[in-house]
Amino acid sequence: MKLTSDNETLAENKVLILYILNHVKEALTNNSLYKIVLAVVDMNYFYFQQFLLDLVDHDYVIHYQREDLTVYQITDKGRETLSLTEDILPGIIKLQVDTNLKSAMEDVAEENSIVAEYTPKSENDYNVTCKIIENNECLFEIKTFAGSRTQAKEIVDNWKSYAVQIYPKLLETLTANYSEDEPLEGNINLFDETQKKKT
Repeated sequence: MKLTSDNETLAENKVLILYILNHVKEALTNNSLYKIVLAVVDMNYFYFQQFLLDLVDHDYVIHYQREDLTVYQITDKGRETLSLTEDILPGIIKLQVDTNLKSAMEDVAEENSIVAEYTPKSENDYNVTCKIIENNECLFEIKTFAGSRTQAKEIVDNWKSYAVQIYPKLLETLTANYSEDEPLEGNINLFDETQKKKT
């Protein structure tokens, strides 16, 4: 598809984005929305961005921050416009959306549910954040410190691969009944121990 194609094709693609957002009934990240569009039609990423930006500029779609993510949602004005323009969307495209939407949403939900990232504070100090997100809401979040880029990457990779196993163990540890009478073993300063590992 060329961006210079006729106005009907351009309008059709904008209506498609509105049609998907209206059927999803929830806010989506840019990436998730694009993946659902791709499940229906082959659309160039840069064209998609331009269409979405145009819809936002005309108040048919809003975007806002939720749990450190930018999400997009159709507005009332967008729904009104969709009801007036939906007929320009070919029936086969609507059928593909209706058929593929559920599986595409499941793929997106699974992919977005486990999130992990690290950011450098300095050359050898990294902040690591691991999350579980469902329906664009954070169910669990843990932040920790890593003494090297390698360690930070290991934490991120482990969370992305094994969060299903790690999460229940963390909950079990956090909800365990630790007796106040039991002395702390060695009274370890965790920060000092991490610093030692770096040297």
